[in-house]
This record gives sequence, C-alpha cells and structure tokens, in this order.
Amino acid sequence: MVCLVSRTGRQLQRYNKGRRLVVGCIPYRYKAGGIMNGKTNEDLEVLVVSSQKGPDMMFPKGGWEVDESLKEAARRESLEEAGVLGNVENELGKWRFMSKSNGKYHEGYMFPLFVTEQLDLWPEHNVRRRAWMSVAEAREVCKHWWMKEALDRLVNRLMFGDLDEQDQDTQLVS
Repeated sequence: MVCLVSRTGRQLQRYNKGRRLVVGCIPYRYKAGGIMNGKTNEDLEVLVVSSQKGPDMMFPKGGWEVDESLKEAARRESLEEAGVLGNVENELGKWRFMSKSNGKYHEGYMFPLFVTEQLDLWPEHNVRRRAWMSVAEAREVCKHWWMKEALDRLVNRLMFGDLDEQDQDTQLVS
C-alpha cells in the first residue's frame, strides 16, 4: 500500500551548521527495448516534475528528515512529488547551493532512482506535472545547476561505469 499524503512542516527536518539538508532523485528508465550501450544515451529517459510554485521543472527533492536514511528520503520524495517507485542507487554526490526563495545555503544529496512502477495517483498529483524526457531536454528545462551536474554524473555512470573518487567531492557555489 502506498501513502497518498505528503509530509509537511519542518519540525523533523535535518540541518547541518544552519544549512537545511535536502535529498533528491533522478528517476530514470530506458525506452522499450533500450539498453545503455556505452556510446549513446538516446534510450535513456528521465522524469522531471514541476515546482509547486510555478512552471519551473526539476527533479524530485525535499527535506531529509530525522527519522529516515538518505535513501529513504530520496525514495519518499520520488513517491510524493513524481509518483514513481523504484530502486534507489548509489549517491551521485552532495552539493551546497543557495536557496532562491530565502537566500540561505542548503546541502543537497542526489541519487539515481531506477523506476519500476509509475502510479496514476500520488500525493502531489494535484499540484505537480510530471514529464518523461530525454537527457538533453531535461538539462534544458531543469532550473537548478546542481541537479544538471547530478544528471551529467548519472549519464556518465550509466555509460562508463562508476565515477572517480574526485567526482564524489562536495560541489560548492563559487
């Protein structure tokens, strides 16, 4: 059974030195019959969702709460915002970025989520749009630079295998 209500409020949110910790996923799948062949990503599709506050598109993300692991938070956000279930894979990285809404720094963790099920009804289906698209289309519409970097890391991982250690370092806003 799937819960059809999103968590709300910030009383369970995690913080590190005043920075809110957020977790997101890049939900992905392969077109019917498609597999990564090490040379092209044309068979790869990723799922983006609209912001609750406007038409901007991004990958599902939200606050990491004290009663869950990073991967549990990533799974929950994908269900709440995008209505997809699947396998959360190894972390793509951690980024520090400034929130546009409140001017404060956040730390964001991103994970790939290989989608195994897409729901017709999900907690935020009335306030968000979702769209499967190519990697190139997603890079163009995604509003967050750090999510675009995570997408690049996902594509590199799927095409060429695991990332080098230096690619796992925290990314900072310059």
